[in-house]
Amino acid sequence: MMMDEDVEQASLLSFSDRPRAFPNMRSKTYSPLIFRILRRLNVRVLSVILLICFGAIFFMGASTSPIILFVFTVCIISFLLSLYLTKWVLAKDEGPPEMVQISDAIRDGAEGFFRTQYSTISKMAILLAFVILCIYLFRSLTPQQEAAGLGRAMSAYITVAAFLLGALCSGIAGYVGMWVSVRANVRVSSAARRSAREALQIAVRAGGFSALVVVGMAVIGIAILYSTFYVWLGVDDSPGSMSVNDLPLLLVGYGFGASFVALFAQLGGGIYTKGADVGADLVGKVEQGIPEDDPRNPAVIADLVGDNVGDCAARGADLFESIAAEIISAMILGGTMAKKCKIEDPSGFILFPLVVHSFDLVISSIGILSIKGTRNASVKSPVEDPMAVLQKGYSLTIILAVLTFGASTRWLLYTEQAPSAWFSFALCGLVGIITAYAFVWISKYYTDYKHEPVRTLALASSTGHGTNIIAGVSLGLESTALPVLVISVAIISAYWLGNTSGLVDENGIPTGGLFGTAVATMGMLSTAAYVLTMDMFGPIADNAGGIVEMSQQPESVREITDLLDAVGNTTKATTKGFAIGSAALASFLLFSAYMDEVSAFASVSFKEVDIAIPEVFVGGLLGSMLIFLFSAWACAAVGRTAQEVVNEVRRQFIERPGIMEYKEKPDYSRCVAIVASAALREMIKPGALAIASPIVVGLVFRILGYYTGQPLLGAKVVASMLMFATVCGILMALFLNTAGGAWDNAKKYIETGALGGKGSEAHKAAVTGDTVGDPFKDTAGPSIHVLIKMLATITLVMAPVFL
Repeated sequence: MMMDEDVEQASLLSFSDRPRAFPNMRSKTYSPLIFRILRRLNVRVLSVILLICFGAIFFMGASTSPIILFVFTVCIISFLLSLYLTKWVLAKDEGPPEMVQISDAIRDGAEGFFRTQYSTISKMAILLAFVILCIYLFRSLTPQQEAAGLGRAMSAYITVAAFLLGALCSGIAGYVGMWVSVRANVRVSSAARRSAREALQIAVRAGGFSALVVVGMAVIGIAILYSTFYVWLGVDDSPGSMSVNDLPLLLVGYGFGASFVALFAQLGGGIYTKGADVGADLVGKVEQGIPEDDPRNPAVIADLVGDNVGDCAARGADLFESIAAEIISAMILGGTMAKKCKIEDPSGFILFPLVVHSFDLVISSIGILSIKGTRNASVKSPVEDPMAVLQKGYSLTIILAVLTFGASTRWLLYTEQAPSAWFSFALCGLVGIITAYAFVWISKYYTDYKHEPVRTLALASSTGHGTNIIAGVSLGLESTALPVLVISVAIISAYWLGNTSGLVDENGIPTGGLFGTAVATMGMLSTAAYVLTMDMFGPIADNAGGIVEMSQQPESVREITDLLDAVGNTTKATTKGFAIGSAALASFLLFSAYMDEVSAFASVSFKEVDIAIPEVFVGGLLGSMLIFLFSAWACAAVGRTAQEVVNEVRRQFIERPGIMEYKEKPDYSRCVAIVASAALREMIKPGALAIASPIVVGLVFRILGYYTGQPLLGAKVVASMLMFATVCGILMALFLNTAGGAWDNAKKYIETGALGGKGSEAHKAAVTGDTVGDPFKDTAGPSIHVLIKMLATITLVMAPVFL
């Protein structure tokens, strides 16, 4: 898209001085208790505490493995780099007072909702931890755990501690995502008054800070937990002690805690952001005919707050959970394969996922820092395409990922039993990296208005609202085909490469297939930090555009933020596609890990599930039904919340007619309070459905199996439920995310001046499509791919209960 020179170097000329109505909601800034305590400590005392903590961490790492020491070192360096990025972003100016005032209101709303939401989630987490404790006190142990003297009480306490730590780290990851976005948005707005490239760099580096912290926390959290258990339980190869191969099974609670928080964060944040967005658009754009993010709209602050709690906080917790679940499942499969192959030193196979993500921090940092604040002199167009700039950084990260992944496999996966196995696994990683790139490209093709699908959808808007909806639904349905083919090829290729690696068990049967798929999943997530950076870029740019509109900046500034916002919509859609693909592979790993765990606890082989058994088939039906029911409840929650917002905005326009002439100020805080209350209320029912379903189904069919003489029936039915839920969930999430993203960018395309531009009949139809797509792409879709991973982690934690 071509623009005038003043878009790249925005003019600061004066503009019409209209009466302004800015929010005044400033209250005492909130920060979590732990941060308030740290700020009160003397600098020297804090330094001593940090040195003691680092010393303890490195002592445990040295007592465990040199690999753990490497992981700790890289994570701490990445945290230091994230501090540098924070300092760099916060050093940028916040712009004129009107921008600061709006930003302060957004920050207060986001932090207030975060505090209330996570207070509710923490209470539910403590209750669930007590339930897990009670269950584990009466569950069975694996023969290896019994031989090592690990009693039921110790196993229960370990699992509960891991669960609470995973929940805590996931919550911190969400807070970090929100914290940076509410501070970077105004700085991006201010930078847009000078240069599009500077605004782009600030948004990317702000997202990079969040990404490095989230990925680093996921890696170092698991590494600390692993090394603590290693040292505490006295793991070695002597008889009567815990084997290193069985240690990863103790980490499943961590993944469940992360999944639990991520699901409720995604649900609550998604309901908040889209309830406010739909309500604001229906009354503001459709009924009153005012622009998006206009300061006269009483729901505009709630909408901008929603970008931070839904797209930033929730996405941070989501990716944290994805990485944690993938690492733990791969560690379990690596330990199982090493045991079957009787590999002398299995630590390389078990710790390989931690090293891959440590290198992820390194290469993603390089990709983030490669995006400069000045234009490339070779670019002749008046304005650079921000997506092309981001794509260059991603391509650099991909190239580095291939090199570091190959080095990691040679370092850790080389074994004398199969000297060429490391190369086969390196190819598995390459399959995963190619899969990630393919997913990003496919999502971009179906959601970027530079490509035919979105332009066709925009053209359908010119004939009315109905044809827009029909075209959007058909586009979403079609978009499921290519990703499924890519996933299918990736799983089969990685499994085949792993099986031909030369690793065999004592009977000569190849055993590397499942670990090959695990390595492919690691390859797909080997650039996760950069992908999360692109994802965080979207809501930050969206917020920046809202601040520019509300503070009534010159049109040239708004054009820059509109361009960044449109690119942000595409990056959000592509990263959601990436997340779904990684969720598909991670769920396959978790399913395999679940079957290994059942085999360990039941002391019988559990390698396949026969859906010809009626009860097992019913389990599959229940899993499929769960996805549709969960999606329905999530979308309905957004609809009910939006109705409350619509009624409130209409009331204010009727009771305060001076709002439209800037003579009266809207009551922004009222809409914020309505959306926050509704989101907290509405997230409970679908969340409870997700948690209770596999537990209830497993227990019911375990009892039925006991009375009908069918051992392991509960475990088999839950496995079928998980399998069908994963398949249906992947397809549903692909449909919802792509359709919603395409509707949004079809509207953006028309707003560039195509098909009549803003205010035309085509634009009105596109707004309707965007409104329908909002709960699809930002509530139900993202929540589903969290749901399928949480189902898998629940089954891992609760596996002994189903036996």
